[in-house]
Amino acid sequence: MKNCLAMGSHTQVSEFILLGLSEQPLHRQILFGLSFGLYLIGCTGNLLTILAIVRDPHLHSPMYFFLSNLSLLDICFTSTTIPKMLVNHLCRNTTISFSACLAQMYFFIAFGAADSILLSAMAYDRYLAICCPLHYVTIMSILRCASLVLIPWISANLISMVHTILMTCLSFCTNRIPHFLCDLNALIKLSCSDTQVNEMLVLVLGGSVVLIPFVYIMASYTPIAVAVWKVPSAQGRWKAFSTCGSHLCVVSLFYGTIIGVYFNPASTHTTQKDVATTVMYTMVTPMLNPFIYSLRNRDLKGALRRLLSRNSFAKPL
Repeated sequence: MKNCLAMGSHTQVSEFILLGLSEQPLHRQILFGLSFGLYLIGCTGNLLTILAIVRDPHLHSPMYFFLSNLSLLDICFTSTTIPKMLVNHLCRNTTISFSACLAQMYFFIAFGAADSILLSAMAYDRYLAICCPLHYVTIMSILRCASLVLIPWISANLISMVHTILMTCLSFCTNRIPHFLCDLNALIKLSCSDTQVNEMLVLVLGGSVVLIPFVYIMASYTPIAVAVWKVPSAQGRWKAFSTCGSHLCVVSLFYGTIIGVYFNPASTHTTQKDVATTVMYTMVTPMLNPFIYSLRNRDLKGALRRLLSRNSFAKPL
């Protein structure tokens, strides 16, 4: 138990200093350009995916409804942290107030957790489409689809609220965060208070929002793989797999990096490793998602081409 009050070294902080991705000026310039490029490409790609799905009636199905919500979550997820980091670099001001830091942490956890739970809902959708095609339309009603989207949003916000309220009860001896965002683990490490409850809830709530959906997704794909293997024609097997392959790519990228940061022994953690892994799931994965889905999906590629073509924006005469 850490008790800085007893040691007389406790100070109450009103703001934090985000040390960023690197302390080297040259590295900061390169990382700024890279971060800006990834953020711009990611937001543009996800926004185009949403617009293509909304404007094309052929894509008004549960699978694309979930995909459009995933794209919206990716935009919100990256916008929680990256713009602040870019502004800090341009203004040469790396401070963030205590309340703004908690707000950033709240939305970062909420959007990340909702992303995780939504991926499991997408796996459920693929399971029904491939393993129960005759009952798919009946089961995946409008109400069921809406529920599968609302549950991640509500659950994620409740989990984030718990972490944020507990964080307000902690005291901090230093205000220097060795990160480019107000990360939950980084803030816990800075605390002088007893953080056993916080650390326990990171594992318990983190397990419920990361490990359980991940295990559910892997379990869903077992009968999917069996069903695809039984498809007689190679073309049919490829078509069935193409609807799931993109989802598996996203799952691997997202969960692989998050598990690497939050569910490894503390002794294996280094600041550089945690920051690099966080960059993967906060910048790289959201940027890759629209490309992974569109490149493996003929219908979505066609909708994107129509959206970007001159006729899509031309006004009728």
